[in-house]
Amino acid sequence: MIHSIINLFFPKVCYACLNLLGDNEKTICIDCRHNLPITNFHFDNDDTVKKVLYGRAKIENGTALFRFEKKGIVQQLIHRLKYKGYESIGFFLGDWLGGELKNIESYKSIDVVVPVPLHKKKLKERGYNQTTKFGQQIAKALNIDYKADALLKITASKSLVNKKRLARWNNSDELFTLVDSKSIENKHILLVDDIITTGATLEACITVLNQAKNIKISIATMAIA
Repeated sequence: MIHSIINLFFPKVCYACLNLLGDNEKTICIDCRHNLPITNFHFDNDDTVKKVLYGRAKIENGTALFRFEKKGIVQQLIHRLKYKGYESIGFFLGDWLGGELKNIESYKSIDVVVPVPLHKKKLKERGYNQTTKFGQQIAKALNIDYKADALLKITASKSLVNKKRLARWNNSDELFTLVDSKSIENKHILLVDDIITTGATLEACITVLNQAKNIKISIATMAIA
């Protein structure tokens, strides 16, 4: 009865379609779940993410939970996560992906999860990093550390998408800096972000992370465009 009363005044809706959730539904309704464009990269040993970064950055493994489609369900989820304050979407997706990665041999050697950071100005405006809950839940599933302060974004750039590859490489050290290289030395790092498109942001992070000695890097994102 109490649950029904609470739901009457604070109805739970699907974060994808915004329709009311049923009693046995959580975060995303069954219909939307069935229509999510799941990649299964990590199950199929698919190297699509590696190909995005081929010749630019070396990674051990790479995966994305979904394929990003314009005006699709995933776009709605990420938009609401980033701009509408729906942080629980990151928790839900991290719990989902983490639950899958913990059973895959190639991800069992990972020591620490590191998120792509936001510039302090954007962090202040938004109030949170959209990758935080996502990364924390993956770290929890893998029973490893989550290190939010490994990287610092020092340039409040809008986008690297339209820059040529050489410009991206030259600009990478200006975008991010490594805060404490000793803390990640000799570790296998899982770098997490919301979406991979051109791979420019991840490339810039990897370039800076490689300043630490004897590290390996893998990537996990919510989606790939």
